[in-house]
Amino acid sequence: MDTTRTAVGTARALLSKVPEVTIWFWAIKILATTVGETAADYLNETLGFGLTGTTLVVGAVFLVVLGFQFRARRYVPPLYWATVVLISVVGTLITDNLTDNLGVPLEVTTAVFAVALAITFAAWWSVEKTLSIHSIVTRRREAFYWLAILFTFALGTAAGDLVAERLGVGYWWSALLFAVLIAAVAVSHRVFRANAILTFWIAYVLTRPLGASLGDGFSQAEVDGGLGLGTTLTSVLFLLTILAVVAYLSVTKRDQLPPVDAGEALPAGRHR
Repeated sequence: MDTTRTAVGTARALLSKVPEVTIWFWAIKILATTVGETAADYLNETLGFGLTGTTLVVGAVFLVVLGFQFRARRYVPPLYWATVVLISVVGTLITDNLTDNLGVPLEVTTAVFAVALAITFAAWWSVEKTLSIHSIVTRRREAFYWLAILFTFALGTAAGDLVAERLGVGYWWSALLFAVLIAAVAVSHRVFRANAILTFWIAYVLTRPLGASLGDGFSQAEVDGGLGLGTTLTSVLFLLTILAVVAYLSVTKRDQLPPVDAGEALPAGRHR
């Protein structure tokens, strides 16, 4: 066997499919969640697609982009973040369909998606023995990763709507509440050395309702507590900001991870 060729193939297979977790990561994540909220409303209400039509169109586009993401051999910023933006819209639509079309209470959807996320993590851990995003170097791990991401968006949407609308907290106060919670999670990790993987996923869930609250705050009418910019302008502004940041990262590669060492990336005996 050609050991050199094998080593090169292994190195390529072990290129991470996700970005480094930096301030840029969280900035785009929050922007993407905001777009997920406003874009879903734009397609559903402004363009008149309806929840079912919007779900079918966005769902089909998402599956195509996700297929390209799986086929990629490494982290590609435009492709990865396009997948995140689309999955944020899909997660929003799943919750909206359950609550608006089927009449499922937000308390129930919040609990159901929390359980679904917990089950996903349990299955992921039982198979791979890690939940670290720094180890997303196989298709199976990537499948677990995107499934978890989907449930975080659906859960965050349900929890955000529950706090902002059902409990009457309001968009801006909800945004402040979730921002404070995220700050508390960051402090628990940075200062008190809380588990990095646990705090990452908690913050990931919390950024969804934060972004949704900001999106509603910018887009909704002033009489409803928003700035009245509308879903179109809000979506465009945030999408342009995402494009600018992703273009910057594509050039500078400031969110690129080095190749993962084979011994650290895969448990003993696993080579897929």
